[in-house]
Amino acid sequence: MGEDNESTERARRRLRGFIIHLMIYFAAMAVLLLVNFIFAPDRPWSLLPLVGWGAPLALHAAWAMGLLDVLRK
Repeated sequence: MGEDNESTERARRRLRGFIIHLMIYFAAMAVLLLVNFIFAPDRPWSLLPLVGWGAPLALHAAWAMGLLDVLRK
């Protein structure tokens, strides 16, 4: 029973970390998209950080959901 509580708490910490990462990602992308739209609407340079940060965010999501636990075992 103690191990079950431990794994539940670990899953909550993973999820909490992912949610913080996701909120920072959306806030930063909103600012970058706004800056791109105001100063250089003809050049969509903001897509590079959108994709470049989105890929590690997807890996973080997989880790938070426990999909990468197979690699640890």
